[in-house]
Amino acid sequence: MSAHALYVTAAYLVSAFVLAGLIGWILADQRARLRELAKLEAAGTRRRSDRTATN
Repeated sequence: MSAHALYVTAAYLVSAFVLAGLIGWILADQRARLRELAKLEAAGTRRRSDRTATN
């Protein structure tokens, strides 16, 4: 394998690890936000978009 092929392979591997890390971070943050939202809704806090027609 030439030096160029090693460089390209290493660049792809680093990119793949960075993308996997970002995807993992986004999924973990999504789960945290969903837990936070469930906690707020359980406490009786509602979304503004969830208003009824009684206004």
